Amino acid sequence: MTRLLASIIDTSGLPNTTTTTTNSTAFEANVINLVFAIAASVALLMVVIGGFRYITARGDPNATASARNGIMYALVGLVLIMAAYSIVAFTVKGVI
Repeated sequence: MTRLLASIIDTSGLPNTTTTTTNSTAFEANVINLVFAIAASVALLMVVIGGFRYITARGDPNATASARNGIMYALVGLVLIMAAYSIVAFTVKGVI
């Protein structure tokens, strides 16, 4: 069956575009990975800053609540970043 299909479909006259597609896909994958890496790094930095603010709150209820909220929002952002990366990696070939 494969030989029959190969004899019917002659692709020898078609241009070879695999090299340009592969290079652009690799570039796009690098850009996507860089963007998600920067976003995850910023989220982790915000967790560290929130932890520092929590430690230096010295029992002030407002400062403690603000620091806790900052940590919580940064962790939620990190989870969203990881979910977005998973969706992009699943839908776009060559990201991972």
